[in-house]
Amino acid sequence: MNIDILHQPDSAIAKLDLAPGESITAEAGAMVAMSGSMQVDTTLRQGGGGLMGGLKRMMTGESLFLSVFQASDRPAELFLAPKLMGDICVYPLQGNTLVVQSTGYLANTAGVNIDIGFPGLKTFFSGESLFWLSISGSGTVLLSSFGGIYDVDVDGEYIVDTGHIVAFEKTLDFSVTKAGAGWIGSILGGEGLVCRFRGRGKVYCQTHNPGAFGHLIGPRLPAR
Repeated sequence: MNIDILHQPDSAIAKLDLAPGESITAEAGAMVAMSGSMQVDTTLRQGGGGLMGGLKRMMTGESLFLSVFQASDRPAELFLAPKLMGDICVYPLQGNTLVVQSTGYLANTAGVNIDIGFPGLKTFFSGESLFWLSISGSGTVLLSSFGGIYDVDVDGEYIVDTGHIVAFEKTLDFSVTKAGAGWIGSILGGEGLVCRFRGRGKVYCQTHNPGAFGHLIGPRLPAR
């Protein structure tokens, strides 16, 4: 399978060229265009999760359903894009585990398992998603972001605003804490809570904060 990311970073779309018989699983609604010969199915099953797996994904803000695209006996073309304007990152999973925040998952190839991680109260107080996707196995994962996406190689300690985290490798430990020396200063300064990573591994960040954007435009939207 060949994957090209076009129109980066603010309007990214993934162009996938599938060989005969190849398949890819994607978030429901991610398909933009595809070859007429492409076979499409809707499933709840992802990594053996079945109905419970689908319900758990829905708790993270992801769709209850996933779409499976498979090329028939001829090569096929598929375009995938995230719901928000932003970027797409191709992550090669090689037997390790990637922790992905809600809405950061776009698609994955065969050999990749998706489950729900539960970091506990340390994310509950951050105002972000209480549940995270835990992605493991061997294959390719497509991550999506709001705005541009970039990775940071952490070796020691690194701090990221909770609303700007897309994903991180599970080799990193983390805790949610205040941005400044005191709670009042952190709140008044507009920084709020941050995630403090420790160890060695990659963190993927997005340039824009979906929550902050929602608070900004929400009051300006017309009432239903």
